[in-house]
Amino acid sequence: MVKYFREDTRFVFKGRRDNNEWIKGVIASESDNVKLRLGDINIIFCSDEYLLELNKKYLSHDYYTDIITFDNCSNQIISGDLFISIDRVRENSKMYSSSFDEELHRVIVHGLLHLLGYKDKTKAQSKVMREKESFYLNLRY
Repeated sequence: MVKYFREDTRFVFKGRRDNNEWIKGVIASESDNVKLRLGDINIIFCSDEYLLELNKKYLSHDYYTDIITFDNCSNQIISGDLFISIDRVRENSKMYSSSFDEELHRVIVHGLLHLLGYKDKTKAQSKVMREKESFYLNLRY
């Protein structure tokens, strides 16, 4: 089940039902030989400052980011918390000349891909992650 929350922002996410179906589709598509199942995914929309404090507290990083993913997966059940800075998403959409919705969905699928086991620490990993993001965004739009 996907649940939506907000912390330190007035942002209201619309289109939850479509988003939930899209998330289920991504998980199903990534289920090659193993049957992955949707567990509990919490998407928490927040401010830059809220996410910065989480970044400092849990990751010892003192910088702004658009998303922090906390992985709670076990066995083949995909679960976790996606903390998303609405402020960063807005800034990124301007910087990359994309719509706010497209950038928001890119960040959501980025966090979901982390839950599915994808990493982005190296150039090669980042390339795969970006390709996957684009692939799943194209399925959404």
